[in-house]
Amino acid sequence: MKQQTTATDEFVKGLWKENPVFIQVLGMCPVLAVSNTARNALAMGLATMFVLVMSNTVVSLLRRFIPKQVRIATYILIIATFVTVVEYVIQAISLDLHKALGAFISLIVVNCLILGRAEAFASKNTLGRSILDGLGMGLGFVFALFCLGAVREILGSGSLFGARLFHAGFQNWVVMILPSGGFFTLAGWLLLFNWLKQRRQGEVAG
Repeated sequence: MKQQTTATDEFVKGLWKENPVFIQVLGMCPVLAVSNTARNALAMGLATMFVLVMSNTVVSLLRRFIPKQVRIATYILIIATFVTVVEYVIQAISLDLHKALGAFISLIVVNCLILGRAEAFASKNTLGRSILDGLGMGLGFVFALFCLGAVREILGSGSLFGARLFHAGFQNWVVMILPSGGFFTLAGWLLLFNWLKQRRQGEVAG
């Protein structure tokens, strides 16, 4: 018999056990493309979390009324609505940030993390659990993007959120703010998470 998960489990799983980036390796396009600075990474993470939570909420509320034959198209329409809201909000707050994120804001619509949670979880669970799932997975995505963005900005520019961290003689690792730097940083974080996971499993087995 499958053990019933608690509300806390639904929230926490996305932060660590089922982290969408470091464990499930989802949404790699924005993860690698906009994580060249902590600011861009945090903005994209928060935008994705908002869309994820809101789409989970609406899908859960309407799950009994959406015909199975058109469920995917309906989910995409719901997600696209909230992505449009996010894009206009970012544009109103900062044109520079909107320009930096570019087309990747619109591409949130096809982020497999959001559509996957709508199909696999929100369409089958209550409103409360769906919101907690969206929050947990969303915060896990924000955490992962911030980890990548912070490392790349610190090493690539010697700063964090635009504030200088090192003396004038610090040699910037220019490769870290280039596309290849995203792959190097992601590989490092994946190695760390896999090592921690194996260590934890070893402690449990022991």
